[in-house]
Amino acid sequence: MLRRLSPIQPDSFEFTPANLEWAQAQMTKYPEGRQQSAVIPVLWRAQEQEGWLSRPAIEYVANLLGMAYIRVLEVATFYFMFQLHPVGRIANIQICGTTTCMICGAEELIAICREKISPTPHTLSDDGKFSWEEVECLGACANAPMAQIGKDYYEDLTAEKLAKLIDDMAAGNVPRPGPQDGRFSSEAKEGQNALTNLLPPSEADNASVALALELGDTLKRIDGTEVPILTPWLGKSGASADAAKTGDGAAQPELTSESREEADTPTEAEGEVEPTGRKPEGFSAPREGGADDLKRISGVGPKLEELLHSLGIYHFDQIAGWDSDEIAWIDANLEGFKGRVTRDEWVKQARELRNDDKGASS
Repeated sequence: MLRRLSPIQPDSFEFTPANLEWAQAQMTKYPEGRQQSAVIPVLWRAQEQEGWLSRPAIEYVANLLGMAYIRVLEVATFYFMFQLHPVGRIANIQICGTTTCMICGAEELIAICREKISPTPHTLSDDGKFSWEEVECLGACANAPMAQIGKDYYEDLTAEKLAKLIDDMAAGNVPRPGPQDGRFSSEAKEGQNALTNLLPPSEADNASVALALELGDTLKRIDGTEVPILTPWLGKSGASADAAKTGDGAAQPELTSESREEADTPTEAEGEVEPTGRKPEGFSAPREGGADDLKRISGVGPKLEELLHSLGIYHFDQIAGWDSDEIAWIDANLEGFKGRVTRDEWVKQARELRNDDKGASS
């Protein structure tokens, strides 16, 4: 299937304060210079906020992580978990159409979606409440046919049961997820003769269904208020949990690059940090003719280019001339991107780009 961005795009995207705090906390999971490893969870949070991934959202995430736009677009278009078109404000219904579900009636479920939502997938219903799509195997073959709606599975479906689910959701209800034919989990529908009597009489639902009912989040999008932000790898597990919210539920100021560096800075008892390397000479402004496009260096995105400009670095030949001490200083002083110069071989790339530009102008 060819996955393209929607032709209709919003003007902008920005994380809510709570979601930005969460995203920045996720970035601290990874070593300095490896923040791009957080791209999948951060993209997922952007999708949870808006329901789908717009181009502004993809570019926002790229800037946040210091990545080239195309790298984030590659991730968003590769994984089918990311929605590239607007989805229903109540639910996007994903019908499993792979072999087991297909032979058990998935086509009847798709027919209901065409009738009650839209004749074509990835299209909003007239009231904007629902959208639908056919997806590959969701791993619940013993409970075919099934669909994922929101965060939960609805299994053992029939056309009539799916139609009722859609009607109930449209009315503002959140139907019970899990098997829809009375089964507890994925045991044999009839004639079970193995692993019998394992269900405690007090349990009415399997663990997945019970948790969904307890949290009530089947159709609710994550908004950052569900759980406190924990960052035990920063040595602040207790403080992070307590500081995630104030007493009235308002988000605290966002986690900044300075606060991340503070967590990594040794205390006086551990000794002062020795300065690393030597700061390269920078310019107060680019030369006549304008700055080079530093984003042509693989690994440099708009945010990193802006950071380099703040250090007086505007041209390929500046980077191409760095010695080992200057590389060490830059590597140690790229806030949030430490180690990026060495890892991505900026000096080597800059020399090649400088030579290419010289050859083109001669």
